Amino acid sequence: MSDDSTDTTRGRAVIAGASGFVGRFLQEAFRDEGYDVVTIGRTGDAVWGNTLRIRELVDGAAIVVNMAGKSVNCRYGRRNRAEILRSRVDTTLELAEAIRTSEHPPPVWMNASTATIYRHATDRAQDEATGELGEGFSVGVARAWEDALFAADLPGTRRVALRMAIVFGDGSALVPLVRLAQAGLGGPQYDGPWFPTRARLAAGTYHHDRHTHGRQRFSWIHIADVLGAIRFIRDHEDIDGAVNLSSPNPSDNRTVMATIRDAVGRRFGLPTWRWMLELGSIAIRTETELVLKSRWVVPTRLVQAGYEFRYPLLRGALAHIIAERRQHRG
Repeated sequence: MSDDSTDTTRGRAVIAGASGFVGRFLQEAFRDEGYDVVTIGRTGDAVWGNTLRIRELVDGAAIVVNMAGKSVNCRYGRRNRAEILRSRVDTTLELAEAIRTSEHPPPVWMNASTATIYRHATDRAQDEATGELGEGFSVGVARAWEDALFAADLPGTRRVALRMAIVFGDGSALVPLVRLAQAGLGGPQYDGPWFPTRARLAAGTYHHDRHTHGRQRFSWIHIADVLGAIRFIRDHEDIDGAVNLSSPNPSDNRTVMATIRDAVGRRFGLPTWRWMLELGSIAIRTETELVLKSRWVVPTRLVQAGYEFRYPLLRGALAHIIAERRQHRG
């Protein structure tokens, strides 16, 4: 592919998995910054499976960012588990092969990962140096995802696994929590006993009761800081490997829900117990792990490198997002 990077100020930015919430946000931001943005996905400038075309896009690119992966907001049945894994690992491997065989490999490739890779933690924060990886289906997917990123020999390309916490923004995972609060159901979510099945135990999808009483830790990051961290990593060539993308001030489930209630003007919110969550998750086709696992993750590498978070505190982040939602909806 001919080098058309002179057409713009910053060169070509390749955004893979560009149809999701974060991918769409990055597309707009990178275009505003002066990049020639091209996309890879089920549709776009290249589609998955067409490795030759993908290689043409990454060859000579200034940056590659991959956010591809089926949403985990679903039931973890056999087919969905397979697609969650495939949509992350196979796309990452395809990008690796395209970069490996390109004449002018991109200098930096950032690939989505997840803060869920760490264990259920209530005793101490998990960071890149001392954090302990967990177990079960979701952790296994995260491990395989990062293995796919770092497996190939790509001496010309710096690689970074973005271990993202729950991303807050207008259109993100925050939206259903806001709706719960507006409906009067914005209390804490309580862990508790539930019936295991052989299938769920074997698949690693059963959540074991830890009696967290709504104090399971909640790590989060504002979408503006996802972009800010990606720009910061791009500009700091000494950063590679795994990087936690999370606020330096993680909260807990009870506090998050109370802060959301306050932001939407609801003084009271009914709590939900494990049995209610399990029945509700079946009805809306999701998993209770998403709200019951204690994710206590901190961004040590970013902080030590000097990144300054735009939204380091929960209250300010939520106030900004909810005000933005109201403005957009008139």
